[in-house]
Amino acid sequence: MQKNILVTGANGQLGKSLQAIAPMYANDFRFHFTDVEELDITDCGAIARTMEETRADFIVNAAAYTAVDKAESDVEKAYLLNETAVRLLAEATKKNGAMLVHISTDYVFDGTSEEPYRPDMQPNPISVYGKSKWAGERAIHEVGGRAVIIRTEWLYSRYGGNFVKTMLRLAEERGVLRVVSDQVGAPTLAGDLARLILRVLECEERLDGVSTYHFSDGGRATWYDFACEIIRLSGLPCPVHPISSQEYPTPATRPNFSLFDLSKTIKDFNFDIPDWKTSLAQEFPHIYHNHKNGIR
Repeated sequence: MQKNILVTGANGQLGKSLQAIAPMYANDFRFHFTDVEELDITDCGAIARTMEETRADFIVNAAAYTAVDKAESDVEKAYLLNETAVRLLAEATKKNGAMLVHISTDYVFDGTSEEPYRPDMQPNPISVYGKSKWAGERAIHEVGGRAVIIRTEWLYSRYGGNFVKTMLRLAEERGVLRVVSDQVGAPTLAGDLARLILRVLECEERLDGVSTYHFSDGGRATWYDFACEIIRLSGLPCPVHPISSQEYPTPATRPNFSLFDLSKTIKDFNFDIPDWKTSLAQEFPHIYHNHKNGIR
């Protein structure tokens, strides 16, 4: 019997990646994709009506305020989408006996750890964006019910704007790149995260209460390493030079270290996590095509 999945943020990178793989799961799940035009997640009445209409067994919340630097001056909206809306979704799923899958971020940590972050390590966000996302996680715990929080990082895809497309554009415009080399993390293909989410839903019967997991692609990189691999795959004649974070100041402070410990995710879901270079190489022809053709 099919179960119903209500997806928010359907026009974002993750939402579109979920749409792309949805047909592969059609025997088990019926997907209902919404973005702000179809569902205002800050309106509890709208959430209730949409849950009733779709008879949702799950909500996958792929919607968020993700403009990291803009959030420093747009605090109210960041908290509205990243905390208030999340609380409303958690309340709605609990009331209806459904399960919430919520996507969070490495920005809930301060980046000072000397070991990969485990899901049970204490968050300490250092930006408005990170603080608002941590507030959303806390709201889920306060509401209770059944929920899975998945923290991810350095997301990119063939859809929308992201670091890969920015590097390609700047390489063509400037002919040389200067990229931060002292922030460590793991580039993550949105399609890989989408597959993990569906794996979580396939295993939902063994999940109870509120659980937190970390997901990224495997390996480690700096933004400089990531840029070098992008340019190598593109074949563009563009040198890439490493710089420090101090040489590239931004309104929001970034965590210097964002590596995740993925062992809990691998163990609980028996999920094969690819190395970030492998995923980038496989996805790159599609990213490059969309970039060249201006497809969002």
